[in-house]
Amino acid sequence: MKRLFIKTVLASVTLAACGLAAAQDSKTIKFATQNPKGHPLVAGMEKFKEVVEAKSGGKLNVNLFPGGTLGSDQANVSALQGGTLEMVTMNSGILANQIKEFAIWDFPFMFGNEKEADAIMDGAFGQKMHAKLDAKGLVGLAYYELGFRQISNGKRPINKVEDLAGLKLRVIPNPINVDWVKALGANPTPLPFPEVYGALEQGAIDAQENPISVINANKFYEVQKHLVLSNHQYNPQSVLISKKFWDKLDANEKKIVSDAAKESAKYQREFNRGQTAGALANLKKGGMQVTELPAAELGKLRDKLRPVTAKYAVNVGQETVQELQAELAKLRK
Repeated sequence: MKRLFIKTVLASVTLAACGLAAAQDSKTIKFATQNPKGHPLVAGMEKFKEVVEAKSGGKLNVNLFPGGTLGSDQANVSALQGGTLEMVTMNSGILANQIKEFAIWDFPFMFGNEKEADAIMDGAFGQKMHAKLDAKGLVGLAYYELGFRQISNGKRPINKVEDLAGLKLRVIPNPINVDWVKALGANPTPLPFPEVYGALEQGAIDAQENPISVINANKFYEVQKHLVLSNHQYNPQSVLISKKFWDKLDANEKKIVSDAAKESAKYQREFNRGQTAGALANLKKGGMQVTELPAAELGKLRDKLRPVTAKYAVNVGQETVQELQAELAKLRK
């Protein structure tokens, strides 16, 4: 009886030790974004979580934090650099505050369609851009997307470019977005994304610009009546991991995380594109009046924004701009 008791105790201690060792061997990845659950970005994050946890056998656990619950994009970048947050996905152009060349992702009318965007993001140019982040304590794993941006407002329908003049339009807080809004005669109002709904509701701003999926997921149709399909920017979303955390992973763990990021990026883009038509229908159902700019007005919009692109081409560096333009020229042959 005494031997049985001792064996039972030893077995329990052994199991507990194994459990403790397993817990010590496991790593947790906190993965944040500004958009809410149900948004295509979060769908990509959910796919990443599924793949990582399955392939690691539970040694890598992924906890998702959608809806800006861990702070603004800028706060998340600082947390990645400090090692207090492991992963985030955000608008690639925001990273111009870290690496000046990233402003190129916010150039108006850079991409003509999604096929071009995919080829650039997944090709040598996109990878070269992400490699620049290493020196800033960030590792770029892949690109998700928000898609092409559109403009909504609560004042009036936009049937011509001049209709945008005078609107207080929220922009992503970086210089190129401020300048292109000024070029249209509107009043740029930089705001962190979590503050946008409240500012629209309270009338602190008249308008905002985002892809259809974002406008729908964040229910901007509740506080905005008019939407114009302008397609003025395409937004890649960098999937980033803290270099401090990355350097703690072994070679196999790095492969699991890297492969999962690429797999989830392909899934996320397909998911986003499949949701766009339904999201637009939902905006209309929610009361939004949707207009499309005639070809002549789109041409006028492009012309007004060309000086902005030329100005920031100097800031970004002609070598980077020419490299991207050369890649796009190959795709358009």
